[in-house]
Amino acid sequence: MKKIPPLNALRVFEAAARHLSFTKAAEELHVTPGAVSQQIKALEDYLQIPVFRREKRSLLLTDEAQASLPVLREGFDKLAEAGKILEAKADTGRLTVSVAPSFASKWLVPRLDRFQSDHPEIDVWVSADMDVVDFAVEDVDLAIRYGGGRYPGLVAEHLMSEQIIPVSSPQLLTGDTPLKAPGDLVHQTLLHDSSTDKDESCPTWPMWLKAAGVCHKQGDRGLKFNQSSLVIEAAVAGKGVALAKAALALADLEAGRLVIPFDMTTPTEFSYYIVHPPSKSSSAAVQAFVEWLKDEASTTIDATQSREAAA
Repeated sequence: MKKIPPLNALRVFEAAARHLSFTKAAEELHVTPGAVSQQIKALEDYLQIPVFRREKRSLLLTDEAQASLPVLREGFDKLAEAGKILEAKADTGRLTVSVAPSFASKWLVPRLDRFQSDHPEIDVWVSADMDVVDFAVEDVDLAIRYGGGRYPGLVAEHLMSEQIIPVSSPQLLTGDTPLKAPGDLVHQTLLHDSSTDKDESCPTWPMWLKAAGVCHKQGDRGLKFNQSSLVIEAAVAGKGVALAKAALALADLEAGRLVIPFDMTTPTEFSYYIVHPPSKSSSAAVQAFVEWLKDEASTTIDATQSREAAA
């Protein structure tokens, strides 16, 4: 093994470099400023070069020390990941999955009985939360995220793409103001999805109406919901017309609780991804769940394409 500087001294150096203060580094590491100073001196003695320039009222990094920081921090991240792998216990039969509430209620949970039937030895714990899970601090094995696919330091596999479709209750197709063409939307309540996934490619009602050539002076009015599942439920209840994520609306479409009143599909730039730390790659439970998710996603994609072909 190549000779490396003392790890404790490197750890102290990283904290002091981040804060540019021995005092703040000492507070973070729960040691005295004198102990920090001693470790920095030990590192400089080992390297035979200074790592800090000590000004009258400030502490600055040398050019060499500044250049080393990204590599050093990456090294500590790798060491932490190695520690997780070493500490990992054998599969206990429990699998914790983090997922957004709407995806959990409208797509994942209705399908879970099939996974349990195939893998009765694995207990799935679903953690439905709007916040993005931090694998470094939370006891989560795997997450399903809707985004652009960039998850540094994590294993990310594409699950399925998404598209936006107009949906309504079948009852809106008849009555005094039947919904037959986009122009008829001026007589309907518009249901707005205000969930915070920050997908700029996802159309709002004003955007959709403009693309459809509909002059609707109040396209931003109507009922607004902070979760996609609530938008779909409101549409099922006949409260108006929604722009829905196709994968989330599929079960209600297949059951006849929803219809697509007119064919205008908008693909989104965001997709669903399976995300987990590298340390979970060897977990038999994670592997089984990932394969099952892919099979279910393939079924969803086939069903969506069949509906499009029929339309």
